[in-house]
Amino acid sequence: MDRFVWASGLLELGETLVIQQRGVRVYDGEEKVRFDSGVLLLSTHRLIWRDQKNHECCIAVPLSQIVFIEEQAAGIGKSAKIVVHLHPASSNKEPGPFQSSKYSYIKLSFKEHGQIEFYRRLSEEITQRRWENMPAAQTIEVNKNPQAGRIRAVGIVGIERKLEEKRKETDKNISEAFEDLSKLMQKAKEMVELSKSIANKIKEKQGDITEDETIRFKSYLLSMGIANPVTRETYGSGTHYHMQLAKQLAGILQTPLEERGGIMSLTEVYCLVNRARGLELLSPEDLVNACKMLESLKLPLRLRLFDSGVMVIELQSHNEEEMVASALETVSEKGSLTADEFAKLVGMSVLLAKERLLLAEKMGHLCRDDSVEGLRFYPNLFMTQS
Repeated sequence: MDRFVWASGLLELGETLVIQQRGVRVYDGEEKVRFDSGVLLLSTHRLIWRDQKNHECCIAVPLSQIVFIEEQAAGIGKSAKIVVHLHPASSNKEPGPFQSSKYSYIKLSFKEHGQIEFYRRLSEEITQRRWENMPAAQTIEVNKNPQAGRIRAVGIVGIERKLEEKRKETDKNISEAFEDLSKLMQKAKEMVELSKSIANKIKEKQGDITEDETIRFKSYLLSMGIANPVTRETYGSGTHYHMQLAKQLAGILQTPLEERGGIMSLTEVYCLVNRARGLELLSPEDLVNACKMLESLKLPLRLRLFDSGVMVIELQSHNEEEMVASALETVSEKGSLTADEFAKLVGMSVLLAKERLLLAEKMGHLCRDDSVEGLRFYPNLFMTQS
């Protein structure tokens, strides 16, 4: 402890705060001293301890005095510690709390944890030796000659200045990142144009390309996404935005709907559209509002709400009676079916399969048996036999 000197707790010119930790106790070797509970500050030049209650009580030791440090694990009823081994005290040392000590090391006891990060940062400072970047004469002049118009980065002001510098650096990094993102989006548009040309070639040379190659190309095109997705930045946030979005949805969903029998759940639509839009993701609310406008804009799609609350997108040409007749035929062939079994037979999601069976039941073509084994549908013999 005889290496410590009294300090004001203020950062000097060129000195930067690295990290601080509350609830730290200082030991002189193995002995407890009066420095019981305080804030331990690590700067680029010093290790500073300040009493949490009496801020006038502040001591510091230069990092140049540290030989090496080691960790001491916590035990039963004992806090984790950092052991700091020090060089002998110099003869011209400034006044401090102790004139002499029989120990060549101190212990820093961390009552409120945080010792792992503090140890890592302290190790970095000892390795980098940043205090050597400022000549000792300049440090002495700053400390000893208060009349020379010194500039001090005092306590809170110094910390605030450091935070402001970090904020500016963060803003700069974010700006650079968005510049890179803009370049990426430009490249993405080029890739989408390329995908369109590939699609046209597939149409022109349909006979020369195998079915497997066509499927593979389609998967590539889906991954490349939409060339110019409708966004709030382009069309605002009101009705006009939802109208433009509805038109774009009609354009990108018509082919997938035709491939899926003319109907898709809104959940499937949400996943498909957001996958195609890439970074310009849609919120569920915007998707629902846009889908509500499909029919009023006389587009080839419409939003439908089943009695169960399930929402789907279907083609305007989707024939409900044909679908119900098809469901009745399938159930009649098998004798009875659950929604799971029906979904596997017709190749659709269980959710939509169940809605189709419920619709057929509502129209009187099917009847149900709801038991411990689950919900099973049968042909309505009252309708068929009459």
